[in-house]
Amino acid sequence: MPTKVEGWKDEIYGNEIREHLMEFAEEGWESIPEDEHDAWFERFKWWGLYHQRSGQESYFMMRIGTPNGVIKPGQLEVIGEIARDYASGPADNPEFGPAVCDWTTRQSIQLHWIKIEDIPEIFEKLESVGLSTQQACGDSWRNIVGCPVAGKDKHEHVDAWPVAEELHETFKGNDDYANLPRKWKVAITGCDEGCGQGDINDLAFEPAEKNGEVGFNVRVGGGLSRKEARLARDIDVWVPADQAADVAHGMSSLFREYGDREDRFNARIKFLMDEWGPEKMRQVLQDEFVDFELETAGEDMRDQYTYNSGGQTGHNDHVGIHEQPDGNYYVGLNVLVGRMGAEDTLELAELAEEYGSGEVRLTQRQNVIIMDVPEENLDDLKSEPLLEDYSPNPSPFMRGSIACTGTEYCSLSIVETKNRQVRYARWLKDNVSLPDDHEDFHIHLSGCTASCAQPQIADISLRGMKTRKDGEPVEALDIGLGGGLGEDPRFADWVEMRVPADEVPGAIKNLVNSFKELRGDSETFRDFVEARDEDTLADLVDPEETDYHDPYMHNTKMTWYPYAEDDDMQSSPAPTDGDGQPLPSDD
Repeated sequence: MPTKVEGWKDEIYGNEIREHLMEFAEEGWESIPEDEHDAWFERFKWWGLYHQRSGQESYFMMRIGTPNGVIKPGQLEVIGEIARDYASGPADNPEFGPAVCDWTTRQSIQLHWIKIEDIPEIFEKLESVGLSTQQACGDSWRNIVGCPVAGKDKHEHVDAWPVAEELHETFKGNDDYANLPRKWKVAITGCDEGCGQGDINDLAFEPAEKNGEVGFNVRVGGGLSRKEARLARDIDVWVPADQAADVAHGMSSLFREYGDREDRFNARIKFLMDEWGPEKMRQVLQDEFVDFELETAGEDMRDQYTYNSGGQTGHNDHVGIHEQPDGNYYVGLNVLVGRMGAEDTLELAELAEEYGSGEVRLTQRQNVIIMDVPEENLDDLKSEPLLEDYSPNPSPFMRGSIACTGTEYCSLSIVETKNRQVRYARWLKDNVSLPDDHEDFHIHLSGCTASCAQPQIADISLRGMKTRKDGEPVEALDIGLGGGLGEDPRFADWVEMRVPADEVPGAIKNLVNSFKELRGDSETFRDFVEARDEDTLADLVDPEETDYHDPYMHNTKMTWYPYAEDDDMQSSPAPTDGDGQPLPSDD
């Protein structure tokens, strides 16, 4: 039998949701029938809206899709204005203030505290500059990811931006692909560094040469979530750039027809790949979903991949100042845990216009890039006060920190994440030193097993749990080691479980000190981890209390907002009306 969600989608889904959304916006939060909340909240995702968690009723997270992370001139200013004017809630974040923009690991933008009554005005502002929330969430094509500097990169074999743009224009809002069994994540890479991270996507196009032409090999079935991580597998297909959309059509149609609609846990292409294997996947694609003869795979360029490889050479991210083929430069800024206040976002938009072309791009490491900066503007840009907080030359611990939304807004998360990882990074910067040859070191904190922070592909992986300490329940983290991508990707080994959150910085310090003491000549951290078994690594991860203090050790999931002065559920002002005023209780 199809799942309950499939029943909801059969009734109303896709583009038609917008009409209902606008009606609810006009009539207000209370017009959404309480016994239909689950159904409508599931449908709203298709238009980029996730209802926030318990204690925050009537507020939504809004996700804005930016294909390949490209924010065109004029768009960032509007994003910042929307964040400033519509994304403040009843409590402020103590690190970031009342309104923020979150840059995501899929090169998108998330805003919080959005009220349904404001949706029409927000949509009008977004659409006036060519932006949309359409299919930013939901069971459909998600934001297409890839090398954020595609088309302006000295390291690319083929410009993947026109392909990414074609895929976006073809499949976003297309009713034929509006209702898939689950989310559909696509990556396209044209460079020799692998920064599209195709290995962890449902469908990946990666640069490959055949008969003297550079096109794409196709890989299928990657993903990280729910402790069921998979690397995308080669299906022995090569396509030229002008056929990529045809193969993408075929693969998403295959998923639409054969994906599991009876078990949402199993409704991802990675599980179908487990069942079928690459040969059958290719054969069904050929026989049923494309009308031309598929080429066999070409010679891939994976041996050149350096992005998140742990190798300490080439690009491991896009932070820093890098020359473009046209002689201008792009300047990658480190945004700690991907969060930027609304006022800082507006200032960033001004700097991009003043010193570059106005174009900004987002990376899968939650950072931002100012594009097209003439060489003569670099010194003035570097001297801007904003770059003191968002540095192009940060500490490795600041540079490598990624965190998901956490219990601040997410109902799935088990622990607080964003502010905690900020505190971790600052403490590690001041108290721990990596070897001189390690400028790149990734620590990813995910609040649950959904893996939104991509913890399995980090040097040090942190995953939210609970434990008891001194007889009291506290927030805790599982610790994994040695994950990464590159030519030979691997997932982290989980070596220490349920470490109290305030002992994690001490554990990292002890581990790094042991690494420095025991490593071989020029041995990287990833090689160091691969060379040792889990028991040995667990001994090196020695949790310890230090002078690090964690204010979020209580069960933040049981609060209405982790940072509020009165944070128990009963003190929540939600639900509120369109003006943010608490609605009368039903009691």
